[in-house]
Amino acid sequence: MATEFGGDVDLKLNWPSGAERHVDPALNAGLRWWGRSVSLGSMWSARWREGRIMTSLYDQWTVLSWCEWLSRRPSGTVEPTVVLHVDDHRDLGSPRLYLANGTLVDAITNDEVKLNDPPTVLRAIESGAIGMGSFMTPFLWHCPEAEVRHLCQPPKMQADVRRKFKHNLVADTLLNPNAQRLAIDVVDGASGTGNYLGTNDVHRWSDGIEGRSALVHIDMDYFNNRYDGDSAWFERNPRLDPDLPTMLLRVDDLVEALAASKANIEDVSIAYSPGFFPAEFWQPVDRRLRAGLARIL
Repeated sequence: MATEFGGDVDLKLNWPSGAERHVDPALNAGLRWWGRSVSLGSMWSARWREGRIMTSLYDQWTVLSWCEWLSRRPSGTVEPTVVLHVDDHRDLGSPRLYLANGTLVDAITNDEVKLNDPPTVLRAIESGAIGMGSFMTPFLWHCPEAEVRHLCQPPKMQADVRRKFKHNLVADTLLNPNAQRLAIDVVDGASGTGNYLGTNDVHRWSDGIEGRSALVHIDMDYFNNRYDGDSAWFERNPRLDPDLPTMLLRVDDLVEALAASKANIEDVSIAYSPGFFPAEFWQPVDRRLRAGLARIL
């Protein structure tokens, strides 16, 4: 919201609360099922934890869950971890975090951000510096030897992609033109620090990680991404929009692959992605997924 006062413009940042800003016509029904007094204007903050599972509406909260995991580990003992990323997107965008003399800084508040200090990460999410689509980038800067296994369905993932990822810096073109923001590049060759595998094969995704520490992120838009945040979604073809029985089979395949991997699953985050995953399916897919995870965690 912009207001002019004395020749200056004052900006107040708010999440949009108008129904016209959201593409899913069933969104209010999904929010009634979710409960916890959440509204269109408070969806961005909706989350809760039960044991090893962090549940949120938007997946920027995944990085807070991972940082809480980091903070529980003895200093200097974070071995190369497997990030099991289940999503219709890579989520490797550039957050509004920049480096200043080796310190990570929130470009909106100018506060310091430390990945092993969850309250500082919480504040960066609240400010908007870390958002959906960019939450993996600061974590991979902190854990450069992590291995990312990305499970994604067609049409976006047609064939296996094996790459390296490496750190990069990009100029901030919005808030501070002198600042260099964090970025992650996915590259060919051996110049990167960590491995990236993108695949639509759930068995290839989970193979070869027995006994390894694993962090699981499940964005529900992996199962159905009808809207993809796009008001012209009905014009997009092809799109990922299977029926409910097909989605439930995909849930079963995912749970079975996680069980068969025999990885040491230390943290799970689940995000519902309003405006991407149709709200009409939140309840039945949640029920199937959560029952499956209960059997293996």
